Amino acid sequence: MPPRDVRNPVSRPRLPLNSLRTFEVAARLGSMSAAAKELCVTHGAVSRHVHALEDQFGVPLLRRLPRSVAPTPEGAALAGQLFEAFRLMREAVARLEPGPLTLSCSATIMMKWLIPRLSDFKRDNPEIEIRLNMNHGAVDFVQDKISLAIRNSMIRPPADAVIEPLIREQFGPVCHPDYVARVGIKSVASLAKARILETATRPQAWTEWGAAMNRGELGLKPHERYEHFYLVIEAASAQLGVALVPRYVVEKEIESGQLVAPFGFIDSPHTLNLWIAPHERLRDDVRHLAAWIKERME
Repeated sequence: MPPRDVRNPVSRPRLPLNSLRTFEVAARLGSMSAAAKELCVTHGAVSRHVHALEDQFGVPLLRRLPRSVAPTPEGAALAGQLFEAFRLMREAVARLEPGPLTLSCSATIMMKWLIPRLSDFKRDNPEIEIRLNMNHGAVDFVQDKISLAIRNSMIRPPADAVIEPLIREQFGPVCHPDYVARVGIKSVASLAKARILETATRPQAWTEWGAAMNRGELGLKPHERYEHFYLVIEAASAQLGVALVPRYVVEKEIESGQLVAPFGFIDSPHTLNLWIAPHERLRDDVRHLAAWIKERME
C-alpha cells in the first residue's frame, strides 16, 4: 500500500468537530447537563457525542459520576488542548470580523467615573462608537466580545490579556459632614461609635484599611452590607453610616461637600488595571480609548 500523502487533505480523516467541541465543554464544566445548556442541545446529544469519541479513540474520556463527570487522564490531556484550539479558532474569526468596540467595567466605575467623562471622549472622537458592558468579574474576550476591561487587581486577568496599569487605588472612610458632627468622629478610634458600612465585593476592605493605618487592633465590624459601591456611597450620603470606598469613585461627592473623608485617603493593597484583548490591541479605536482612559486616570 503506498504511503498516505500528508499534504493531501483528502487523505486525512475528517475531524469530528461537533463531538470534540461537545466533549471539551462537558470536560470543562464537569457536567453533561451544563454542557447541554451551554450548547443548546439535549443531554442525550452530549452523551452520544462523547460516546462516539470514546468509540473512535478506543479509550474512556470521561468518568461518569452520580451527578457530574470528570475527565480521565487521556480525557484531561485532550480537553486542555481542545480548549486552547477552540480559543485560537474564535480569536482568528474575531480578527477577520471585528465587532464593535466594547468596554467592560463595574457599575460603580461606569456611573461614578466613566459616564461623567465620556462626553469628552465622544466630542473628540465622534467617529468611534463605544458599547458598555457592566461587569466586574472574569472576562473571556472573544466569547464575551469585550475589547477592553477596567478591573481591580483582585480579579485574575485572562492569561493572554495585555495589561496596562492605571492607578494605585487609594481608599478611605467617607460620610456626610453632618454625620461626622452628630456622631463625634474626631479620631480613628471614634469610628467605634459609628455605623460601619461595607460592600459585598470587598468584604475585607475595613480589615485592609486598619492594617494600612497600622491600627489592626480596631476590629471594626460592619453593621450593614450593600451589594455595590454606588449603593454604599448613597447610604453614606444619606447619613446612614461610614463607608470605605476608593477615592476615584467619590471625587465628585467630596468636591461638592456631599461627603467628607475625615482621615483622608491612603494607598490600598490593590491597583486598577486596564485589560486589552490581545487580538484587538492594534485597532485604532481600541488604542485611542486605552490612551484616553490612562490619561484621565492619572
